[in-house]
Amino acid sequence: MISTTTNAIEGHPVQKYLGIVTGEVIVGANIFRDLFASVRDIVGGRSGSYEDVLARARKQALEEMEGHAAALGGNAVIGVDIDYEVLGANGSMLMVSTSGTAVII
Repeated sequence: MISTTTNAIEGHPVQKYLGIVTGEVIVGANIFRDLFASVRDIVGGRSGSYEDVLARARKQALEEMEGHAAALGGNAVIGVDIDYEVLGANGSMLMVSTSGTAVII
């Protein structure tokens, strides 16, 4: 499955547009990860634990979106958009959402 942020795939003309597909993943923050991330923020440097969670959530949201495209008979998703939102009373959850247009190329 090809997924791209562009509206076309060079050398692969769109044969059929199948509709909008999405993927959403919500992950909760872990108190220990938050504690260690806060320490890193004070000392400086990157928060590898948050980066790992974010990368996994993004991958899962893209896979879910691609799964919806495949269920429609598509073999590519064009115009992909990835959004991130913080949810919960204290920003304790992160949502990664993806959307795009399922197509047959």
